[in-house]
Amino acid sequence: MAQQVETTVFRDVRPMGGDPVDLVVADGVISSVADAGSAEARTVVDCGGRLALPGLVDAHVHPDKTTWGEPWVSRRAARGIAELGEQDAELFRALPTPVAVRAERLMAHAAALGTRAMRAHADVAPAYGLAGLEGVQQAKANLAHATRVQTVAFPQHGVLRAPGTADLLEEAARSGLADLVGGIDPGTFDGDLDGQLDLVFGIADRHGVGVDLHLHDRGEPGHTALRAVIDRTRALAMRGRVTVSHAFRVPEVAGEDLRRLAEDLAEAGIGLTTVAPGPTSVLPVRALRERGVGVGVGSDGVRDAWSPFGNADMLHRAHLLARSLHARLDDELTDAYLTCAHDGADLLGLARADLAPGSPADFLLVEGECPPQVVVDVPRRWAVVHGGNVVARDGVLLPPEGD
Repeated sequence: MAQQVETTVFRDVRPMGGDPVDLVVADGVISSVADAGSAEARTVVDCGGRLALPGLVDAHVHPDKTTWGEPWVSRRAARGIAELGEQDAELFRALPTPVAVRAERLMAHAAALGTRAMRAHADVAPAYGLAGLEGVQQAKANLAHATRVQTVAFPQHGVLRAPGTADLLEEAARSGLADLVGGIDPGTFDGDLDGQLDLVFGIADRHGVGVDLHLHDRGEPGHTALRAVIDRTRALAMRGRVTVSHAFRVPEVAGEDLRRLAEDLAEAGIGLTTVAPGPTSVLPVRALRERGVGVGVGSDGVRDAWSPFGNADMLHRAHLLARSLHARLDDELTDAYLTCAHDGADLLGLARADLAPGSPADFLLVEGECPPQVVVDVPRRWAVVHGGNVVARDGVLLPPEGD
């Protein structure tokens, strides 16, 4: 006899601020949307007319570096990426709390605020070995009930300028510690564009993992690097498996130049991520989307050696994205939210949690009138649902069922 599937009804919710309905969930998926008060099940969660919004995706975060929950760290001045990387290593050695504990603390906080999935970059360098990745992997396992995690082996200190890093990247990909391998400003920081990209793409190709490169370069160096990434992605048939993070060159171009670049990125299947750092550096999300380029949004570093700021709250990041893009109209504000939800899911290869039958039951419940107002006000999260289970209340993660 087939085992009966237990259902949960989330009663009296307003998906995206619409009319009240009951969301019926079975096996972690929304099975139907019923008239409010009409659905029956053994387990009923009364949502009191609150808004249901799709779960959010943090497409770029560095949980291994965080001091979240640690005593305050005073930061020193630094001249460029190399010195910031040195300060990362100093902080890594000085903090008494293991990476796994710090990373889990931050990732749990993010999940409790509605992050259904994240792409976590962890530094890989001789200064750390694979300790950062191993810590993030442990946190990932402990939080499997509440969020999904992809890991990136990220060479913050460079691939070629830090001898031994290439071997660590290879081992991270070979062992399964990393779902993707990274790179950083290959032409300027590492000093050998072809050398770094050949190494990184070669590792990815050999081990069947993805690539997610940090590219801060602007101007001609940024343009040249983007073109080199496009060429390698095409040559290795890695469509859908390559991401360029930050991509600060892209906001500098406009008109016909932006159209051509966007079409080439889309044809190669390369995604981009932004952390909405401000009006001059944020990616032109709508223009890129219109040409078929996927854009995810992330938290970046959170209270690390680089910056005292950050909170891993992707609803707050949607607010920052909207401000950076000068959003004013309701559809622009809503679009900022959906970029942080649906576009991030696309980038990570996940189904969209669009609150329709057949979609993952990953959503957050908040007090509010409509999505634009929620993006502006950033209200507290009354509850977070992941895989059909309530995993957080009032911003606090609940233990896995059965614990």
